[in-house]
Amino acid sequence: MKNAKKVLTYLVIMGIALVCALSYELFIFPNDFAPAGLSGICTMVQYVFGISVGYLSLIINIPLAIWVFLSVSKPLAVRSMVYVVTFSVALLVLDHVDLSAFAYSGQSSKILGPLVGGIINGACYSQLLKASAYTGGTDFIAALIHKSHPEKSIFGLIFAMNAIVAAVSYFVYDYKMEPVILCILYSFASSTLSERVTKSGRTAIRCEIITDRPREISDAIIGKLRHSATLIPAKGMYSGKETNVLICVVNKTQVAALSSIIRSFPNTFAVFSQANEVMGNFRKLDEDGDEEIELLDPGDGKAV
Repeated sequence: MKNAKKVLTYLVIMGIALVCALSYELFIFPNDFAPAGLSGICTMVQYVFGISVGYLSLIINIPLAIWVFLSVSKPLAVRSMVYVVTFSVALLVLDHVDLSAFAYSGQSSKILGPLVGGIINGACYSQLLKASAYTGGTDFIAALIHKSHPEKSIFGLIFAMNAIVAAVSYFVYDYKMEPVILCILYSFASSTLSERVTKSGRTAIRCEIITDRPREISDAIIGKLRHSATLIPAKGMYSGKETNVLICVVNKTQVAALSSIIRSFPNTFAVFSQANEVMGNFRKLDEDGDEEIELLDPGDGKAV
């Protein structure tokens, strides 16, 4: 089972790389702009000198991957290089395929190509993180810096890299502001979607229930929502009466069902709040109460 999960994980990484390569061919290269990070630098080199991004990606990422392999994480480096190699080979193959009938080169709006490309990249990147892999380039550099200086934020480095790419693209693409704007738009769409998709799997709703009937409510929560609760004895400061506080965390989609449970018990009220992140070694149960099986192998979790 463990080996099958690893094989599936590598197949997912390769599939994501193929989608990203196709996105470059359809939405990035035809619109004459550079995306974010080291891939943006490779794209500009390809535009000026005609050297394929496929070759450039390999040249840049192989030494970085070796460094990450030796200094940070072997599984992370290997999985990331599976992505890089697949992405590069796919680009080299697609360079010889006529995709002009499908490529979008700003026929109706110049911003649609970068916008769609950024959305695809953000969605792919969030799924890649779940497989404990990186796209290489800036991610490798950030991992190396974080290893040596964990107290330093990597967001400044990533922002600086993207700013440099956007600024240089003005000179590369015939002294025009349009490529700069398209680079910023692509980066914004990619990072926004990636962050939202990644956080959506970690956020939840925290509920504090004050009640005289904690057992009945907790049984309903366990039976209907497949979640448990923590009981804390409490005391009402106005009445001086002994009471109970149940604390539970549910998914956003379960708030309505939990509210229905709470309303069915008299002398009970609750306070809901946003939990930005939920961490722990939990058993995930399906609707039948059986434990869900994780399809992807998390590796050593370095990319999460």
